[in-house]
Amino acid sequence: QVQLVESGGGLVQAGGSLRLSCAASGRTFSSYAMGWFRQTPGKEREFVAAISRGGGITYYADSVKGRFTISRDNAKNTVYLQMNSLKPEDTAVYYCAADRRGGGTRLNSINYWGQGTQVTVSS
Repeated sequence: QVQLVESGGGLVQAGGSLRLSCAASGRTFSSYAMGWFRQTPGKEREFVAAISRGGGITYYADSVKGRFTISRDNAKNTVYLQMNSLKPEDTAVYYCAADRRGGGTRLNSINYWGQGTQVTVSS
């Protein structure tokens, strides 16, 4: 069992920034690729960003590329999502995800999910 605890969500104006954090339990954090996904009511959870186990490779959805940055600090068992130039369409519940086998980009590969944190971007 891995527990993922998220923080940093909130309300921000369009064009503003937020930094999400996800703290993982245990000592095996570096064994997991990590990802961020987001979901709005009635829609499928969608991939946002992922990072490799050592932090050297990152992937982004086209919709956030150039605006969002994923990073991780394995010594702190924490993954981050820096969100800049936020748009109203970024409004969603954001979920942290741990992927034991894959790269953190595929819904059906995720082993553990965080509880989700609400991000609301006002126009």
